[in-house]
Amino acid sequence: MSRAWIIELAYLAAAVCFVVGFKWMSSPSTARQGNFISAIGMLVAVVVTLLDQHIVSFTWIIVGGGIGAALGAWMAQAVKMTAMPQMVAIFNGFGGGASALVAAAEWHRLALPQFEFPVGTAVSIYASTLVGAVTFSGSMVAAAKLQELISGRPILFKGQHIVNAMVLLAIVGLAVYLTREHAAGGWFLVLNGLALLLGVLLVIPIGGADMPVVICLLNSYSGVAAALTGFVIHNHGLIITGALVGASGLILTQIMCKAMNRSLANVLFGGVGAVAGGPAGTTTKAGHVKSIQPEDAAALLAYASTVVFVPGYGLAVAQAQHQVRELADLLEKRGVDVKYGIHPVAGRMPGHMNVLLAEANVPYDKLYDMDAINPHFERTDVVLVVGANDVVNPAARTAPNSPLYGMPILDVDKARQVIFMKRSLNPGFAGVDNELFYLDKTSMLFGDAKASLTAVINAVKQL
Repeated sequence: MSRAWIIELAYLAAAVCFVVGFKWMSSPSTARQGNFISAIGMLVAVVVTLLDQHIVSFTWIIVGGGIGAALGAWMAQAVKMTAMPQMVAIFNGFGGGASALVAAAEWHRLALPQFEFPVGTAVSIYASTLVGAVTFSGSMVAAAKLQELISGRPILFKGQHIVNAMVLLAIVGLAVYLTREHAAGGWFLVLNGLALLLGVLLVIPIGGADMPVVICLLNSYSGVAAALTGFVIHNHGLIITGALVGASGLILTQIMCKAMNRSLANVLFGGVGAVAGGPAGTTTKAGHVKSIQPEDAAALLAYASTVVFVPGYGLAVAQAQHQVRELADLLEKRGVDVKYGIHPVAGRMPGHMNVLLAEANVPYDKLYDMDAINPHFERTDVVLVVGANDVVNPAARTAPNSPLYGMPILDVDKARQVIFMKRSLNPGFAGVDNELFYLDKTSMLFGDAKASLTAVINAVKQL
């Protein structure tokens, strides 16, 4: 068997690992194994590529790999779960940036001192540059929004879509000009700059509530950029890997959009959550709110027959997942049937709540997605909402003028009693008040979720 055949078979084996890994990662019970086998596939692809290509020196590869491995190990230990969405966004950006850099290196290798590549190769290079640069700058903006370094609300200006279209047309025009006229390298730098600018312009009008969709889409972009780079350097492994990531990211994007009952175009261009009048762009409903103390909440939970926990981003901020698990264990020892209702866009990235609860070793069979848990709420004695907001807001069903209208929600308001753990009555990412706060069946337990849960746990132990 020839060397070329061995290399292609190795790439095929890596692709099989990726496909199986993606399949296993679709279930919480097999996600770790899926991640491991995907990592094995990537290791095979990297090793084969290094052995196949004519490497001038492995020195810089070893240095770069060592630095990257050290940073990765540090981030895995140091980055909190609340900052995981930001880290995912940064990783997406790094993937796009790497693709753009590879395309730039190949352009300089072929174009200087004279152009020596066909039109097809030029198209691949410019496409990889465009998608990679957009992914990099867009992901950095998304990470900055999530980290609250810049406003999480949509940043809009007059003629924004026209400006975006003009920037894109300028990029395409420059690519055509570079290909036809064999222009100097300075114009290639301009093309890169415009692509970076486009990434910023595309993400700043998207609000924080839509970040789960944006992260999925940028993940898809990073895969597309990698696949295009594979065409640039004629690497089948990179083409396969990029195509898989691009396709899976796009599928997940559609799932997130469906969960919000909105089109992708509405997410990208709708500017939902923009400031519309007041200084914060929020609405406030005058109504009576019933407050509750931890001891009273403990009694409601301990003497219930069925309880559903609904986690949200507030749970992640408070790092209260272990307290939720401890409280659930106490209730189950008293004979209470405990379930967890998970909304697809709860938190700031897909699967955010699942990851948090898995970290606390919550049994997988206790986690119910929205469609599975909603029929149970009418038969549930108490729902404990921990830091969620928009995903349980009845306005999504009852208020046509609300930006949430039409979004599928968890039917928490149909339960017999609701305990809502929240720091204050401030609205969620969508910037609208929550009608659930003012229902007679709702009791508000104000304060940090971790401290409140700890107090409830201690009270349950005393019963």
